[in-house]
Amino acid sequence: MKYGGSALWAVMIYWVLRLAWTRVSAVAPALVAGVIATLVEFSRLYHSAWLDAFRASLAGAVLLGRYFSVRNIVAYWVAIAAGALLDAIVLGRFGHRALLESKQPR
Repeated sequence: MKYGGSALWAVMIYWVLRLAWTRVSAVAPALVAGVIATLVEFSRLYHSAWLDAFRASLAGAVLLGRYFSVRNIVAYWVAIAAGALLDAIVLGRFGHRALLESKQPR
């Protein structure tokens, strides 16, 4: 899958936000993750010497990417929607409270 890395990166952003916002629905972290991913993609249109040097490194390529692509934006939003849907299904099936209570020490 050509956009697998982009999809995984976007879902990672979603799950980091979701872990920080455990008491809200899946919609809010999904929207924020989509906006973050889109802004990072649009940041690829900006070029400066230090930023291009960072993008040439492995860390820069992984975190920021190198080239702008509208298809990446689509991959981000589809992956985030799938992650949020899976999240909503899991929380709906097992219950949000049950998941939180299972993590508390006895």
